[in-house]
Amino acid sequence: MSNWKGQSRGTVLGLRIYVFIIKTFGLYASYFVLLFVALYFIFFAFNSTKSVYDLFRKRLGFSRIKAALNVYKSYFTFGRIQLDRVAIASGLKHKYSFEFDGIQNIQNLLEQKKGGILLTAHIGNFNLAKHFFDGTNNHHIVNLVVTDLEHEEIKDYLDSVTGKSAIKLIVLKENLFHIFEMNRALQNNELLVFAADRYTENAKTFTQDFMGKPVKFPQGPFKLAARNEIPVLFVHIMREKNFHYHFYARPYNPEKNDAKNLLKAYLENLEIMLKKYPHQWYNYYDYWNDFS
Repeated sequence: MSNWKGQSRGTVLGLRIYVFIIKTFGLYASYFVLLFVALYFIFFAFNSTKSVYDLFRKRLGFSRIKAALNVYKSYFTFGRIQLDRVAIASGLKHKYSFEFDGIQNIQNLLEQKKGGILLTAHIGNFNLAKHFFDGTNNHHIVNLVVTDLEHEEIKDYLDSVTGKSAIKLIVLKENLFHIFEMNRALQNNELLVFAADRYTENAKTFTQDFMGKPVKFPQGPFKLAARNEIPVLFVHIMREKNFHYHFYARPYNPEKNDAKNLLKAYLENLEIMLKKYPHQWYNYYDYWNDFS
C-alpha cells in the first residue's frame, strides 16, 4: 500500500454545497448534478481514476471496457452516498430504509462487560452509523477512532445541521492521549470502531495477502483486541437499491486468539463485502502498490 496521507476526500465547503442543493432543489436534482461531478473526477483526479480502474481490472478481473465504465459508476456511487449522508442529516431520513443485520451480536458483545471493538473499512457508508445506534443502542456509547483530522471539522458542521449523536470521535494523536481515551471507553463497556484497512506513516504494520497481493495493515486494532481479549465484530453499512442501507455485524469467534488470526479473519470478511459491493470501496490511491 502506498503512503496514505491521513486525510480523505470531502470538505466542509463541499458538504455546505450539498446541503444547499438538496434543500433548494431536492435530492433528485442533487443526483443529477452528481452525474457531471463524477465525470469531472474521471479526468481531473487521474491518480484516483487509475487506482479505481486497477481495482476493477486486476483485483476483480473485469474486462478493460467494463473496468473503465465501472470507474465512473464508482465515483457516482461515492458521491451519492455522500449526498445520502447529508440528506438524512438534513431531515430526509424518511426517504430511506435501514436494516440492522446482526443486532443480537452487538447485544451479546456488550453482555460480556469488556467493551467491544468494531472493525470496519473505507467501504460503504459507516458515517450513517448514528442512525442505527441512536435508535437501537442509545444507552451505549460508540467511539469512532480516526486519523483523519479533517473529519472533526466535517463532524462539527454536520452536528450543527442535525444535533449531537451517540457516536463520539477519538482522534489518534502524537501525544498518545488517545490510548487513555480508548482504555476509559473499554472500561465503561463502550464500543471502539476502527477502519482498519489503512495505515499511516510510522505506524507498525502487518503484511497479509488481500485480493491476491500482499498489503500492509496497522497492527494497533488487532493487537489491542487480541492481547486484551476484547470481543470483536466486523461491521459495515452498505447502500442497496431503493434508498436502502444494510448494516452488517458479524462476530469473530477465534479458535486461537492472536492478532494475525484476527487480521486474516477481518480480511476474509472484507473481501466478501468488496466483491458484493465493488462500487463502494473508497481507497482512491495506489492501494496495492501496482504503480510503484
